[in-house]
Amino acid sequence: MSISSLQKFLVGSLAGAVLSVSAMSVAVAADQGVRVRGVVVALAGDKLEVKSREGQQVSVKLTTGWMVSAVKKASISDIKPGDFVGIASLPKSEGGDGALEVLIFPPAMKGRGEGSFGWDLKPNSSMTNATVGDAVQSVDGSVVTVKYHGQEKKISIPNGTPVVTLAPATVSDVKPGTAVFIPTQKDASGTLSAGQLIVGKDGVVPPM
Repeated sequence: MSISSLQKFLVGSLAGAVLSVSAMSVAVAADQGVRVRGVVVALAGDKLEVKSREGQQVSVKLTTGWMVSAVKKASISDIKPGDFVGIASLPKSEGGDGALEVLIFPPAMKGRGEGSFGWDLKPNSSMTNATVGDAVQSVDGSVVTVKYHGQEKKISIPNGTPVVTLAPATVSDVKPGTAVFIPTQKDASGTLSAGQLIVGKDGVVPPM
């Protein structure tokens, strides 16, 4: 997958969830965006069958020219000041946020979908796409200060938190049993469609 294709993927998935406050109520009412997480059951032409993480059978219509990317394992030590990252996190009881997963974006994607917004990985989770200002490592993990739209946010990243980056993939990687993350759109009839998806590869599961 080319860098331009990865940029399109980002805009269509993680960054696509960034909405203004005024547009958010409209989006919720229309329920246009649905993120599907699960494993591939079958792919036949433009029809993808997925068993969702909730155990349901979900059908997704793949649009013309659909693209696939994979996730590649990275580590906390790979997170450097100046990197652009997407971090799903939850508020901590003692204050601040704790990371659920970290996606390190390729340099060409810096700034895409910048912001912090609600996410559905877990109840009350958020996704923050931002630039790392500093990253302090400790025995128990790391704390990163990320910056977006003139704001700062500190997020702790405990040891063991999934850290990944994007890698090329092909249609042949979309096979039964493969973990998959799909940002879809739902039309008035309830049909889900998607032009991009992320698959697991080499034992790495999409953590977002």
